[in-house]
Amino acid sequence: MGSKQNPPGNRTRRTLSIFVVIALCCFFYLLGAWQKSGLGKADKIAFEVPKQTECNVFSTNLNFETHHNDVEIIERSEPKAKEFKPCDPQYRDYTPCQEQDRAMKFPRENMVYRERHCPPEEEKLHCLIPAPKGYITPFPWPKSRDYAHYANVPYKHLAVEKAVQNWVEFQGNVFKFPGGGTMFPHGADAYIEELASVIPIADGSVRTALDTGCGVASWGAYLLKRNVLAMSFAPKDNHEAQVQFALERGVPAVIGVLGSIRLPYPSRAFDMSQCSRCLIPWAANDGMYLKEVDRVLRPGGYWILSGPPINWKTYYKTWKRSKEDVQAEQRKIEELAESLCWEKKYEKGDIAIWKKKANTKSCKRESVNICRTKDADDIWYKKMDTCITPPSANEVPVGQVKFPARLYAVPPRIANGLVAGVTTESYQEDNKLWKKQVNSYKRINKLIGTTRYRNVMDMNAGLGGFAAALESRKSWVMNVVPSIAKNTLGVVYERGLIGIYHDWCEGFSTYPRTYDLIHASGVFSLYRNECEAEDILLEMDRILRPEGTVILRDEVDVLNKVKKIAGGMRWDTKMMDHEDGPLVPEKILVVVKQYWVENSGNSTSSDD
Repeated sequence: MGSKQNPPGNRTRRTLSIFVVIALCCFFYLLGAWQKSGLGKADKIAFEVPKQTECNVFSTNLNFETHHNDVEIIERSEPKAKEFKPCDPQYRDYTPCQEQDRAMKFPRENMVYRERHCPPEEEKLHCLIPAPKGYITPFPWPKSRDYAHYANVPYKHLAVEKAVQNWVEFQGNVFKFPGGGTMFPHGADAYIEELASVIPIADGSVRTALDTGCGVASWGAYLLKRNVLAMSFAPKDNHEAQVQFALERGVPAVIGVLGSIRLPYPSRAFDMSQCSRCLIPWAANDGMYLKEVDRVLRPGGYWILSGPPINWKTYYKTWKRSKEDVQAEQRKIEELAESLCWEKKYEKGDIAIWKKKANTKSCKRESVNICRTKDADDIWYKKMDTCITPPSANEVPVGQVKFPARLYAVPPRIANGLVAGVTTESYQEDNKLWKKQVNSYKRINKLIGTTRYRNVMDMNAGLGGFAAALESRKSWVMNVVPSIAKNTLGVVYERGLIGIYHDWCEGFSTYPRTYDLIHASGVFSLYRNECEAEDILLEMDRILRPEGTVILRDEVDVLNKVKKIAGGMRWDTKMMDHEDGPLVPEKILVVVKQYWVENSGNSTSSDD
């Protein structure tokens, strides 16, 4: 059989097609090179198209302003979420772990009954704490330091009992805080000025302070203008709502007491501590309370005692005590201070000041009972002891690194390798990350960083990066380190920030409606197998002010569950993508709490 051959015309057409393809390839190659050189207009067009269509990851139509009424619901969860009913109005000031009825079941010895006693599971409230009728957004800082709305904290008891001491005055529909105190009736400013003649308050050496038995926290309020952050605490007792007043003023404070349990702060946390007629029996129980203050006081730190037994020669009759009794008490305090390696620097009138020596080797003291614990910061619900907490190696004394430099300086605990898994490099990376994330929050809500959000809480503070990125005199941050998380609270304090240990399966030591902004990064993942998300969310709602904001950051599956529960809590919610885009599994859930108040009976109202 003969072979089949192509006619000559077919070969000509194939050759022509190959030539055309080669010519087109050369043309487009030259065109592309011309455009890349910048001589063409196509590159400008290519730049403008993505610029015009750029997706704003953080756009939101949540309303962060205060209006004192309901705002439009942005989204509804499907299927419809479980609806949480308002609690009875009698619970408007409910503090789960410091309720009077439960407290009275515990011994009064060593103030045990004033410590934290949380309800068992079957007694927990599963309802929303109402705001009192007529509730008004607190005055913005700094006006809030001096004034509070009566409707928000409707208790006149202190205004009557402490009238002579200038704690608080009732004027029409507001409370006025003149800045006085039991030991500074002429004002906290004058009192602090006297302290500053001995203590380097003005130059940034002293940044963190502790006020034991704070009243309405006027000492802490007036330290703020000197850029000193005071952690103030007082028990929930017959001095009605004193901590509630402090927080309403925009001053850091918690419900607390020196009792039988260690204070919820790390060792070597505070630059300065004071007792202004706090009536704590410092000489009792082998000096247990003074030794606890020593544990939380930094080397080179200061302790101020104003009130009994100081100046006992003048006041012993007023105190209805014998000369021998108060003289013996002061002598015992002096002996304890010496055993703690404290040096008295000042005593005049009603004030005495001691300084904790930076180097204990220079102390001349007899043998003392030194604590044998391996971790002096492991204190959550631990019993107080009469031993002395030993110094840590390579401690940095007060004033060696001043604020604000210490905010971003490498903290000594990290520099010395005392925080597992955290290095200088990872600490610096953490700071960069939080600066980026806080900037993204400010794009979501332009009011962050203003006095709109004065009282701020970080529920899982880590190394304090969120608070450091937010640092401003317009606000303060309560850095909470969960008791089940890595213990980093000492690092937070070394940066010149304040905070507290806490277990989020329990109620926080504060009154309802005391925080404007709550930040929770990884909280619900951390507590996934510890307690119900519903309980944590209800506690967040309790402490959040009406029209306050919550920012949650967590894995998307966790936040979807949280969002569903929040749908029944009178919260407006908006899920948003991570700063790095929608492919990142971590998301951001932004919340605004609706405004509503108690009404007659069990009903509620959203009217102004």
